[in-house]
Amino acid sequence: MGEAVLFWVLALVAVVGAIGVVAAPKAVYSAISLATTMIALAVIYIAQDAPFLGVVQVVVYTGAVMMLFLFVLMLIGVDSSESLMETLRGQRLAAICIGIGFGVLLIAGIGNVAVAGFVGLDAANQNGNVEGLAALIFTQYLWAFELTGALLITATLGAMLLAHRERTERRKTQRELAIERFAPGGYPTTLPNPGVYARHNAVDVPARLPDGSASLLSVSAILQVRRVPSEGADDNSSGRDR
Repeated sequence: MGEAVLFWVLALVAVVGAIGVVAAPKAVYSAISLATTMIALAVIYIAQDAPFLGVVQVVVYTGAVMMLFLFVLMLIGVDSSESLMETLRGQRLAAICIGIGFGVLLIAGIGNVAVAGFVGLDAANQNGNVEGLAALIFTQYLWAFELTGALLITATLGAMLLAHRERTERRKTQRELAIERFAPGGYPTTLPNPGVYARHNAVDVPARLPDGSASLLSVSAILQVRRVPSEGADDNSSGRDR
């Protein structure tokens, strides 16, 4: 009874996480949902007398593969607008067809097991869980295992291609970069902070240039510049503004 309750609770969590992978508006949320699904599957594996497979699910997929996905997201900077943009013609229709086909295969597999009955893992684990899993992977399910490995390698190469930036023109020299920077009127040094050499030291008071004029560039564009009288050479001068 406890095993059945655990299975249905974790199965619900896994299904909700899988739906979140394809329905989340941002790619980072999809990655978090995928990690939730993988962790739920790992607990299900451990509960079904497959501890090695559960540990591999956490270490390899939830750890390594998910970190790879997150690093790719940080490198290419995918936001919500890019993730919802269709770059290949017909990819949505192909994804729907593949999803329906996978659902049919899943339903057929579950129906076959339900009709034939559950065998359990006692026979597979009679020599140990690791030995039984290795025998299944490298004998009965060798083709599926090799196909999954090729899929992961393809995903890794695709991530490298997306993150790679090929230089199509020669690298600019330091002189060319300096001319390009100062040609529109750039400053050779950093701009003064607000309030420098001014009577009031505040973020909305423009700094004073050496000639006594106000540097409006020292105040943020979102702030309203405070109008203050310009001071003389010292504070003891006559109150006349220049």
